[in-house]
Amino acid sequence: MEKRLILAIALSLLVLLTWSALTSKSYHIDNKEVIKKEAALEQPLPEPKPRRVQPETPAVNFSENGKTIAFSTDKLAIDFDEPRAAIKEIIFKDYRSHRVPLKYGLALADPRFVFKNQSLTDKEATFVYNGKDLQILKRFIFNNSNYYIELEIEIINKSSDALNTSIGLIPVILDFSKHGNLPNYQDITVALNGDVLHPNPRKDASWENIKFIGWRERYFCEILEPASPSYNLTLAKLNSSETQPILYSPELSLISGEKIKQKFFIYMGPQELHMINSINPQWSGVIYYGVFDFIARILLKLLGIIHIIVHNWGLSIILLSILIYLILYPLTLKQMHSMKAMQALQPRIEELRANYKDNPQRLNKEIMELYRKYKVNPFGGCLPMILQIPIFFALYQVLMRSAALKGAEFLWIKDLSEPDRLITLSHKLPFLGNEINILPILMAVAMFMQQKISSKSMSSASAEQQKLMLILFPVMFGFIFYRMPSGLVLYWFVNSSLMMLQQLLINRPK
Repeated sequence: MEKRLILAIALSLLVLLTWSALTSKSYHIDNKEVIKKEAALEQPLPEPKPRRVQPETPAVNFSENGKTIAFSTDKLAIDFDEPRAAIKEIIFKDYRSHRVPLKYGLALADPRFVFKNQSLTDKEATFVYNGKDLQILKRFIFNNSNYYIELEIEIINKSSDALNTSIGLIPVILDFSKHGNLPNYQDITVALNGDVLHPNPRKDASWENIKFIGWRERYFCEILEPASPSYNLTLAKLNSSETQPILYSPELSLISGEKIKQKFFIYMGPQELHMINSINPQWSGVIYYGVFDFIARILLKLLGIIHIIVHNWGLSIILLSILIYLILYPLTLKQMHSMKAMQALQPRIEELRANYKDNPQRLNKEIMELYRKYKVNPFGGCLPMILQIPIFFALYQVLMRSAALKGAEFLWIKDLSEPDRLITLSHKLPFLGNEINILPILMAVAMFMQQKISSKSMSSASAEQQKLMLILFPVMFGFIFYRMPSGLVLYWFVNSSLMMLQQLLINRPK
């Protein structure tokens, strides 16, 4: 039973790794009722008054040859696409200058609106579009102390007629190609009044009553909330590898000479709950760890508390592993005693198998009687490992997406969010590539020793099977963990080492 469960865990980890490779609130914001509407462009209708702009297709394609303007704050370095007044790429200075491409982040969904840079200051970047009937100002206002941004879009009716128009705003272009921004980690969050959704970003969809939209890659995220009025949202595929979300405003009516200002509240920063909560706690729904989200948030909180005390992420992971081990200690102790009792009964079980090899029903009955007589529960050792599965998957998501761990060093490890890469070779080795990751090897050795210690008293056929498992499982786990984040491997290594030490204590002569 124990070996089958370990095999199930190994296969689960293999599925997780394969999936990852292939697929993978302090500011006050008003919320008003959303009116269903269509996107609008600047082309006027010839007859009706007020004149109105008509929509084109849901997806908008832009020219690729726009002029780039560099802008910088204390925390960010931004490349603006001037004709679109959009963010092409954002660089996070406090995180080893990690680059996040947005392509046309916060562009207006009308390729005919061609902007010029009007002014740059230490906290603002302003762009202007001057058309025949409309003037549009886009003003980005930055905060040097955090990752909060305000976007103001001011529309002025320059014509002598009344005009009806609307705003379509593109938060980001999702690129799922192999050259995209970590395509396996990208997802979308859609917050309605009372609901937070995590839809498939590769499919066309639409929603009304949008409170905010969130997008994230592996470490960083963008959150966009319109202040007033409320907006609708569409997801539209540009092509086989790109998806374009567009926020649409209700219809805006302007008399001649009138100005209308639309405001948006934005977070562009690391996926760190305390940073997001300091701006707007409702936005924390963007950070989502999947099925085990609740457990992942608890682990992240514990990890953060431990780090405040020890000031080192590697040591924090070790202490977290010890803490989880102590919490599960009573169950783990029961598991090991159960395994030892099962081993003591193995000679009797082998004898029963020989006597009743032609009578499976009688064999099962006799084995169960043997378990009852010696008060052995064959399933007693499974619970600790079952509990470890959600903890492991939750911690996997936390360590894979935590920007705080990016670049965090520990001993020879340069980055706990990446494999430890003790040695880099000039030539690739079979299965290992050109990197020697020592931590997964140490973890496999610890697992081998722990299993060897716990299975000394096996007999005959069981012993032969045990020898195979003794080698197979550590090698399988070492292979699965080989390119996983070193922080995760460190957790499992510490856990395996603690179990090995406990097994030695149980096995010592009394």
